[in-house]
Amino acid sequence: MNYFLTEEQEIIKELSAKIADEKIAPRAAEFDETEEFPWDLMKILADSDLFAVWVPEEYGGLGGGVFEQCLVVEELSRACAGVAVSYAASALGGFPILMFGREEQKQKFMPDIASGAKLAAFALTEPDAGSDAGNIRTTAVRDGDYYVLNGTKQWITNGGEADIYTVIATLDPSKGPRGMTAFIVEKGTPGFDFGKKEKKMGIRASATRELIFKDCRIPSDNLLDREGKGFLVAMRTLDRTRPGVAAQAVGIAQGALDKAAEYATSRVQFGKKIGEFQAIEHMLADMATQIEAARSLVYNVARMIDSGERDISKASAMAKLFASDVAMRVTCDAVQIFGGYGYMRDYPVEKMMRDAKITQIYEGTNQIQRSIIGSAVVKEALRRR
Repeated sequence: MNYFLTEEQEIIKELSAKIADEKIAPRAAEFDETEEFPWDLMKILADSDLFAVWVPEEYGGLGGGVFEQCLVVEELSRACAGVAVSYAASALGGFPILMFGREEQKQKFMPDIASGAKLAAFALTEPDAGSDAGNIRTTAVRDGDYYVLNGTKQWITNGGEADIYTVIATLDPSKGPRGMTAFIVEKGTPGFDFGKKEKKMGIRASATRELIFKDCRIPSDNLLDREGKGFLVAMRTLDRTRPGVAAQAVGIAQGALDKAAEYATSRVQFGKKIGEFQAIEHMLADMATQIEAARSLVYNVARMIDSGERDISKASAMAKLFASDVAMRVTCDAVQIFGGYGYMRDYPVEKMMRDAKITQIYEGTNQIQRSIIGSAVVKEALRRR
Protein backbone atom coordinates (compact mmCIF):
# COMPACT_ATOMS: atom_id res chain seq x y z
CA MET A 1 0.00 0.00 0.00
CA ASN A 2 1.04 3.60 -0.55
CA TYR A 3 1.53 5.34 2.78
CA PHE A 4 2.50 8.64 1.15
CA LEU A 5 5.91 8.91 2.73
CA THR A 6 7.84 12.12 2.31
CA GLU A 7 11.06 12.07 0.31
CA GLU A 8 13.09 12.05 3.54
CA GLN A 9 11.02 9.19 4.96
CA GLU A 10 11.52 7.19 1.76
CA ILE A 11 15.27 7.70 2.08
CA ILE A 12 15.20 6.53 5.71
CA LYS A 13 13.17 3.45 4.79
CA GLU A 14 15.36 2.56 1.79
CA LEU A 15 18.60 3.05 3.73
CA SER A 16 17.32 0.91 6.59
CA ALA A 17 16.24 -1.81 4.16
CA LYS A 18 19.63 -1.76 2.44
CA ILE A 19 21.49 -2.17 5.73
CA ALA A 20 19.06 -4.89 6.80
CA ASP A 21 19.49 -6.87 3.59
CA GLU A 22 23.23 -6.39 3.06
CA LYS A 23 24.68 -6.17 6.56
CA ILE A 24 22.25 -7.71 9.05
CA ALA A 25 20.46 -10.61 7.30
CA PRO A 26 23.66 -12.45 6.33
CA ARG A 27 24.70 -12.52 10.00
CA ALA A 28 21.35 -13.02 11.74
CA ALA A 29 21.89 -16.75 12.29
CA GLU A 30 25.43 -16.10 13.53
CA PHE A 31 24.29 -13.66 16.20
CA ASP A 32 21.43 -15.95 17.16
CA GLU A 33 23.94 -18.76 17.72
CA THR A 34 26.74 -16.82 19.45
CA GLU A 35 24.46 -14.38 21.34
CA GLU A 36 27.14 -11.71 20.93
CA PHE A 37 26.07 -8.09 21.05
CA PRO A 38 26.24 -6.64 17.50
CA TRP A 39 28.47 -3.66 18.18
CA ASP A 40 29.77 -3.52 14.61
CA LEU A 41 26.20 -3.32 13.30
CA MET A 42 25.36 -0.62 15.84
CA LYS A 43 28.28 1.38 14.44
CA ILE A 44 26.94 0.98 10.91
CA LEU A 45 23.56 2.26 12.07
CA ALA A 46 25.24 5.14 13.89
CA ASP A 47 27.40 6.07 10.90
CA SER A 48 24.21 6.08 8.79
CA ASP A 49 22.56 8.57 11.20
CA LEU A 50 19.71 6.16 11.94
CA PHE A 51 19.95 6.73 15.69
CA ALA A 52 19.21 10.38 14.96
CA VAL A 53 15.93 10.00 13.08
CA TRP A 54 13.66 10.61 16.08
CA VAL A 55 15.76 13.26 17.83
CA PRO A 56 15.12 17.02 17.33
CA GLU A 57 17.74 18.91 15.35
CA GLU A 58 18.72 21.08 18.32
CA TYR A 59 20.09 17.96 20.05
CA GLY A 60 21.96 16.57 17.06
CA GLY A 61 19.07 14.70 15.47
CA LEU A 62 17.37 14.72 12.10
CA GLY A 63 14.14 16.18 13.43
CA GLY A 64 11.85 13.21 12.86
CA GLY A 65 9.69 11.41 15.39
CA VAL A 66 8.10 8.14 16.37
CA PHE A 67 7.00 7.46 12.79
CA GLU A 68 10.53 7.69 11.39
CA GLN A 69 11.82 5.48 14.16
CA CYS A 70 9.14 2.90 13.36
CA LEU A 71 10.22 2.87 9.71
CA VAL A 72 13.76 1.98 10.75
CA VAL A 73 12.72 -0.63 13.32
CA GLU A 74 10.39 -2.36 10.86
CA GLU A 75 13.06 -2.72 8.19
CA LEU A 76 15.76 -3.91 10.60
CA SER A 77 13.35 -6.42 12.14
CA ARG A 78 12.77 -8.08 8.76
CA ALA A 79 16.38 -9.20 8.98
CA CYS A 80 16.95 -9.69 12.72
CA ALA A 81 14.72 -8.63 15.60
CA GLY A 82 17.62 -8.94 18.07
CA VAL A 83 19.63 -6.31 16.22
CA ALA A 84 16.51 -4.17 15.78
CA VAL A 85 15.63 -4.15 19.47
CA SER A 86 19.21 -3.23 20.40
CA TYR A 87 18.74 -0.17 18.22
CA ALA A 88 15.18 0.57 19.39
CA ALA A 89 15.94 0.18 23.11
CA SER A 90 18.26 3.18 22.91
CA ALA A 91 15.24 5.29 21.96
CA LEU A 92 13.28 3.74 24.82
CA GLY A 93 15.99 4.94 27.19
CA GLY A 94 16.31 8.31 25.49
CA PHE A 95 12.67 9.32 25.16
CA PRO A 96 12.22 10.01 28.92
CA ILE A 97 15.14 12.45 28.79
CA LEU A 98 13.75 14.15 25.70
CA MET A 99 10.21 14.32 27.11
CA PHE A 100 10.89 15.15 30.76
CA GLY A 101 14.49 16.30 31.02
CA ARG A 102 15.61 19.82 31.77
CA GLU A 103 17.32 21.67 28.95
CA GLU A 104 20.78 21.10 30.40
CA GLN A 105 20.05 17.35 30.68
CA LYS A 106 18.96 17.21 27.05
CA GLN A 107 22.05 19.11 25.94
CA LYS A 108 24.27 16.77 27.95
CA PHE A 109 22.83 13.38 27.00
CA MET A 110 20.80 13.60 23.79
CA PRO A 111 23.60 14.40 21.29
CA ASP A 112 25.48 11.20 22.21
CA ILE A 113 22.26 9.18 21.93
CA ALA A 114 21.45 10.79 18.56
CA SER A 115 24.90 10.06 17.16
CA GLY A 116 24.91 6.49 18.43
CA ALA A 117 28.14 7.23 20.32
CA LYS A 118 26.33 6.00 23.44
CA LEU A 119 23.42 3.61 23.75
CA ALA A 120 20.64 4.19 26.24
CA ALA A 121 18.40 1.83 28.21
CA PHE A 122 15.19 2.01 30.23
CA ALA A 123 15.03 0.35 33.66
CA LEU A 124 11.59 -0.20 35.14
CA THR A 125 11.04 -3.96 35.55
CA GLU A 126 12.06 -5.78 38.76
CA PRO A 127 11.74 -9.36 40.03
CA ASP A 128 8.45 -8.47 41.77
CA ALA A 129 7.38 -5.62 39.50
CA GLY A 130 6.59 -6.70 35.97
CA SER A 131 3.03 -5.99 34.90
CA ASP A 132 2.54 -4.49 38.38
CA ALA A 133 4.87 -1.58 37.64
CA GLY A 134 3.73 0.30 40.74
CA ASN A 135 5.27 -2.36 42.98
CA ILE A 136 8.92 -1.47 42.40
CA ARG A 137 11.28 -1.84 45.35
CA THR A 138 14.48 -0.17 44.13
CA THR A 139 14.84 2.73 46.54
CA ALA A 140 16.24 6.24 46.27
CA VAL A 141 17.16 8.24 49.36
CA ARG A 142 18.04 11.94 49.24
CA ASP A 143 21.43 12.71 50.76
CA GLY A 144 22.34 16.34 50.31
CA ASP A 145 23.13 16.98 46.66
CA TYR A 146 22.89 13.26 45.85
CA TYR A 147 20.39 10.42 45.72
CA VAL A 148 21.48 6.97 46.90
CA LEU A 149 20.00 4.06 44.95
CA ASN A 150 19.68 0.48 46.22
CA GLY A 151 17.95 -2.46 44.54
CA THR A 152 17.85 -4.44 41.32
CA LYS A 153 16.27 -4.14 37.90
CA GLN A 154 15.54 -7.23 35.83
CA TRP A 155 15.46 -8.07 32.10
CA ILE A 156 16.83 -4.71 30.97
CA THR A 157 17.44 -4.56 27.22
CA ASN A 158 20.90 -3.12 26.42
CA GLY A 159 21.83 -3.75 30.05
CA GLY A 160 25.60 -3.67 30.42
CA GLU A 161 26.10 -2.34 26.89
CA ALA A 162 24.38 1.03 27.26
CA ASP A 163 26.10 4.02 28.85
CA ILE A 164 22.97 5.99 29.77
CA TYR A 165 20.12 4.52 31.86
CA THR A 166 16.73 5.96 32.74
CA VAL A 167 15.97 4.30 36.08
CA ILE A 168 12.68 4.32 37.98
CA ALA A 169 13.11 4.07 41.76
CA THR A 170 10.90 4.83 44.74
CA LEU A 171 11.41 7.42 47.43
CA ASP A 172 8.65 5.85 49.53
CA PRO A 173 7.46 2.27 48.76
CA SER A 174 4.37 2.79 50.94
CA LYS A 175 3.07 5.38 48.45
CA GLY A 176 3.08 2.96 45.52
CA PRO A 177 3.12 4.80 42.17
CA ARG A 178 3.06 8.19 43.95
CA GLY A 179 6.46 7.47 45.47
CA MET A 180 8.17 6.61 42.19
CA THR A 181 10.83 8.92 40.76
CA ALA A 182 12.92 8.83 37.57
CA PHE A 183 16.70 9.26 37.42
CA ILE A 184 19.46 9.27 34.83
CA VAL A 185 22.29 6.92 35.81
CA GLU A 186 25.51 6.66 33.84
CA LYS A 187 27.50 3.46 33.40
CA GLY A 188 30.59 3.53 35.54
CA THR A 189 28.92 5.27 38.48
CA PRO A 190 30.26 3.68 41.71
CA GLY A 191 27.72 1.27 43.17
CA PHE A 192 26.14 0.54 39.78
CA ASP A 193 26.86 -2.95 38.43
CA PHE A 194 25.38 -5.66 36.21
CA GLY A 195 24.26 -9.24 36.66
CA LYS A 196 24.72 -12.08 34.21
CA LYS A 197 23.62 -11.81 30.61
CA GLU A 198 20.34 -13.70 30.26
CA LYS A 199 19.97 -16.59 27.82
CA LYS A 200 16.72 -16.11 25.93
CA MET A 201 14.34 -17.93 23.63
CA GLY A 202 14.68 -15.25 20.96
CA ILE A 203 16.21 -11.84 20.17
CA ARG A 204 19.51 -13.43 21.18
CA ALA A 205 21.67 -10.76 19.54
CA SER A 206 20.40 -8.29 22.12
CA ALA A 207 21.77 -8.00 25.64
CA THR A 208 19.38 -8.53 28.55
CA ARG A 209 20.88 -8.09 32.01
CA GLU A 210 20.06 -7.38 35.62
CA LEU A 211 21.05 -3.95 36.93
CA ILE A 212 22.37 -3.87 40.50
CA PHE A 213 22.44 -0.75 42.64
CA LYS A 214 24.32 -0.89 45.93
CA ASP A 215 24.69 2.48 47.64
CA CYS A 216 24.90 4.05 44.20
CA ARG A 217 25.25 7.82 44.58
CA ILE A 218 24.00 9.93 41.72
CA PRO A 219 23.94 13.73 41.65
CA SER A 220 20.60 15.44 42.22
CA ASP A 221 21.07 17.06 38.80
CA ASN A 222 20.24 13.62 37.35
CA LEU A 223 16.70 13.71 38.73
CA LEU A 224 14.21 13.56 35.83
CA ASP A 225 11.20 15.84 36.16
CA ARG A 226 10.26 15.99 39.87
CA GLU A 227 10.15 13.68 42.86
CA GLY A 228 7.06 11.47 42.76
CA LYS A 229 6.63 11.77 38.98
CA GLY A 230 8.43 8.54 38.05
CA PHE A 231 5.30 6.52 37.34
CA LEU A 232 4.02 9.23 35.00
CA VAL A 233 7.42 9.36 33.27
CA ALA A 234 7.36 5.58 32.77
CA MET A 235 3.79 5.33 31.52
CA ARG A 236 4.04 8.25 29.10
CA THR A 237 7.31 6.89 27.79
CA LEU A 238 5.74 3.49 27.11
CA ASP A 239 2.77 5.14 25.38
CA ARG A 240 5.26 6.72 22.99
CA THR A 241 7.46 3.68 22.44
CA ARG A 242 4.94 0.84 22.14
CA PRO A 243 4.43 1.59 18.43
CA GLY A 244 8.13 0.77 18.08
CA VAL A 245 7.47 -2.72 19.45
CA ALA A 246 4.52 -2.94 17.04
CA ALA A 247 6.79 -1.93 14.16
CA GLN A 248 9.23 -4.63 15.23
CA ALA A 249 6.38 -7.15 15.11
CA VAL A 250 5.37 -5.97 11.63
CA GLY A 251 8.95 -6.34 10.43
CA ILE A 252 9.30 -9.85 11.85
CA ALA A 253 6.01 -10.86 10.23
CA GLN A 254 6.99 -9.34 6.88
CA GLY A 255 10.31 -11.16 6.94
CA ALA A 256 8.53 -14.45 7.65
CA LEU A 257 6.01 -13.87 4.86
CA ASP A 258 8.80 -13.06 2.40
CA LYS A 259 10.60 -16.30 3.24
CA ALA A 260 7.40 -18.36 3.15
CA ALA A 261 6.34 -16.97 -0.23
CA GLU A 262 9.82 -17.57 -1.64
CA TYR A 263 9.78 -21.15 -0.39
CA ALA A 264 6.26 -21.77 -1.71
CA THR A 265 7.39 -20.83 -5.22
CA SER A 266 10.30 -23.27 -5.18
CA ARG A 267 9.19 -26.30 -3.15
CA VAL A 268 7.61 -28.99 -5.37
CA GLN A 269 5.23 -31.66 -4.08
CA PHE A 270 2.82 -33.85 -6.03
CA GLY A 271 4.33 -32.53 -9.23
CA LYS A 272 3.78 -28.80 -8.70
CA LYS A 273 4.97 -25.91 -6.56
CA ILE A 274 3.22 -25.83 -3.21
CA GLY A 275 2.30 -22.19 -3.73
CA GLU A 276 -0.09 -23.36 -6.44
CA PHE A 277 -2.16 -25.30 -3.92
CA GLN A 278 -5.17 -23.33 -2.72
CA ALA A 279 -4.50 -24.22 0.91
CA ILE A 280 -1.10 -22.51 0.76
CA GLU A 281 -2.41 -19.61 -1.31
CA HIS A 282 -5.03 -18.89 1.31
CA MET A 283 -2.46 -19.01 4.11
CA LEU A 284 -0.25 -16.52 2.26
CA ALA A 285 -3.27 -14.31 1.56
CA ASP A 286 -4.25 -14.20 5.23
CA MET A 287 -0.66 -13.53 6.28
CA ALA A 288 -0.29 -10.64 3.83
CA THR A 289 -3.63 -9.10 4.77
CA GLN A 290 -2.95 -9.27 8.50
CA ILE A 291 0.48 -7.69 8.06
CA GLU A 292 -0.89 -4.83 5.99
CA ALA A 293 -3.63 -4.18 8.53
CA ALA A 294 -1.06 -4.14 11.33
CA ARG A 295 1.24 -1.83 9.37
CA SER A 296 -1.63 0.60 8.69
CA LEU A 297 -2.53 0.73 12.37
CA VAL A 298 1.07 1.19 13.49
CA TYR A 299 1.78 3.95 10.98
CA ASN A 300 -1.39 5.83 11.84
CA VAL A 301 -0.76 5.63 15.59
CA ALA A 302 2.84 6.79 15.14
CA ARG A 303 1.71 9.73 13.04
CA MET A 304 -0.96 10.57 15.61
CA ILE A 305 1.66 10.69 18.37
CA ASP A 306 3.94 12.89 16.28
CA SER A 307 1.06 15.27 15.60
CA GLY A 308 1.05 16.17 19.29
CA GLU A 309 -2.07 14.26 20.31
CA ARG A 310 -1.86 13.67 24.06
CA ASP A 311 -4.53 11.01 24.60
CA ILE A 312 -2.57 8.17 23.03
CA SER A 313 -2.63 5.32 25.57
CA LYS A 314 -5.47 3.35 23.98
CA ALA A 315 -4.24 3.72 20.40
CA SER A 316 -0.65 2.89 21.36
CA ALA A 317 -1.81 -0.23 23.20
CA MET A 318 -3.95 -1.27 20.21
CA ALA A 319 -0.99 -1.01 17.85
CA LYS A 320 1.25 -3.10 20.08
CA LEU A 321 -1.46 -5.68 20.81
CA PHE A 322 -2.63 -6.19 17.25
CA ALA A 323 0.76 -6.18 15.53
CA SER A 324 2.39 -8.57 18.00
CA ASP A 325 -0.51 -11.03 17.78
CA VAL A 326 -0.23 -10.84 13.98
CA ALA A 327 3.51 -11.51 14.18
CA MET A 328 2.91 -14.63 16.25
CA ARG A 329 0.25 -15.97 13.87
CA VAL A 330 2.22 -15.17 10.73
CA THR A 331 5.48 -16.70 11.93
CA CYS A 332 3.64 -19.86 13.05
CA ASP A 333 2.06 -20.11 9.59
CA ALA A 334 5.45 -19.53 7.96
CA VAL A 335 6.91 -22.47 9.87
CA GLN A 336 3.90 -24.55 8.80
CA ILE A 337 4.43 -23.69 5.13
CA PHE A 338 8.06 -24.76 5.39
CA GLY A 339 6.92 -28.01 6.99
CA GLY A 340 9.70 -30.04 8.57
CA TYR A 341 12.31 -27.69 7.17
CA GLY A 342 10.68 -24.82 9.03
CA TYR A 343 11.38 -26.54 12.33
CA MET A 344 15.09 -26.75 11.55
CA ARG A 345 17.54 -24.05 12.60
CA ASP A 346 19.06 -24.17 9.12
CA TYR A 347 16.10 -22.10 7.95
CA PRO A 348 15.26 -18.60 9.25
CA VAL A 349 11.57 -18.91 10.05
CA GLU A 350 11.97 -20.82 13.32
CA LYS A 351 14.12 -17.94 14.59
CA MET A 352 11.45 -15.47 13.50
CA MET A 353 8.84 -17.45 15.41
CA ARG A 354 10.99 -17.37 18.54
CA ASP A 355 11.67 -13.67 18.09
CA ALA A 356 7.99 -12.85 17.58
CA LYS A 357 6.97 -14.14 21.00
CA ILE A 358 8.71 -11.40 22.95
CA THR A 359 6.68 -8.70 21.19
CA GLN A 360 3.63 -10.03 23.02
CA ILE A 361 5.45 -9.69 26.36
CA TYR A 362 7.80 -6.73 26.73
CA GLU A 363 6.76 -3.10 27.19
CA GLY A 364 3.59 -4.48 28.75
CA THR A 365 2.14 -7.92 28.08
CA ASN A 366 -0.77 -8.14 25.67
CA GLN A 367 -3.03 -8.90 28.59
CA ILE A 368 -2.05 -5.52 30.04
CA GLN A 369 -2.68 -3.89 26.64
CA ARG A 370 -6.19 -5.34 26.60
CA SER A 371 -6.80 -3.94 30.08
CA ILE A 372 -5.63 -0.49 28.95
CA ILE A 373 -7.85 -0.62 25.86
CA GLY A 374 -10.86 -2.03 27.68
CA SER A 375 -10.63 0.53 30.47
CA ALA A 376 -10.49 3.35 27.92
CA VAL A 377 -13.50 2.00 26.05
CA VAL A 378 -15.53 1.84 29.27
CA LYS A 379 -14.55 5.38 30.26
CA GLU A 380 -15.51 6.66 26.82
CA ALA A 381 -18.88 4.95 27.08
CA LEU A 382 -19.52 6.51 30.51
CA ARG A 383 -18.68 9.97 29.19
CA ARG A 384 -21.26 9.56 26.43
CA ARG A 385 -24.06 8.76 28.88
